[in-house]
Amino acid sequence: MPDLLQKFLCDLETTTHSTQVWQLIVGLGRDLRLPFVDFFSTSGYTDWKKTLFIRTSYDSRWMQELKLDPDNDRWSYFRSHAMHCLTPITIGLEFVEEYHHIPATRVNLLREAAKRGMRAGFSIPLRQHAPPQSGLLTFAGDHSRREMIAIVKAHGWTLHAAALAGHQRYIYHFAQEFTNRNQITDKQQELLRLIGLGNKDKAIAQKLGISVSAVRQRMNALMQRTGAASRPELAALAMSIGILPDPLHRADDGPFPALIEMDEGGSRTHLWHTGAGLRR
Repeated sequence: MPDLLQKFLCDLETTTHSTQVWQLIVGLGRDLRLPFVDFFSTSGYTDWKKTLFIRTSYDSRWMQELKLDPDNDRWSYFRSHAMHCLTPITIGLEFVEEYHHIPATRVNLLREAAKRGMRAGFSIPLRQHAPPQSGLLTFAGDHSRREMIAIVKAHGWTLHAAALAGHQRYIYHFAQEFTNRNQITDKQQELLRLIGLGNKDKAIAQKLGISVSAVRQRMNALMQRTGAASRPELAALAMSIGILPDPLHRADDGPFPALIEMDEGGSRTHLWHTGAGLRR
């Protein structure tokens, strides 16, 4: 393993906040002379309009202004690639001849990026399955096509592995920080937990020692605070931010079925006991 990647992963293990993960990602880019970093994450695999967050290591307001043009807003070669593929690609004005046809307005955006030091870059598609999310992490710098290819040959694996691990760690912290980011109180978190467990309004009222009307008022306030549109969405939110465990990975002291597949020996279901080894 390259020393640079080893250090990145070791430092990643010690992070406790999404900001720390971002600092490590940007630091890696700067070490490899790719200081312009873009990090996108969306709440789905195909609908990029449902953006969870956008982080850039530079002032990107100029780019947002150019994207007011409808052609620029709906067309992005590397974003389209990331929606359907897992392979990283080189991007930027230096590689524009390798793109499929793109509008002239998009080429102008690449030219403007090149003027600002982003002539070439390396873009890595990202995936997260619980909840389903897709994203993109791009490292760019002021390099010729030949220089960028040399960087990818020397450090492409490091950038790719760091992007995948960094994304996983960032999303983990990002979910944990949801309550602070949206100013959700302890009482509202308890309400989320009870909803996620399937309790009805009357049962929640009894457990919290309040009226059913008060429960509904708190629920409405919680929906407004979180953007959830229904009770099932609140229940899903409780799981996605860690208030409740994922039912597919619930900790359990009892036996649970596990599918064991062997390339030459068929498959079978085995009752696996927590803390115990595989029994024949």
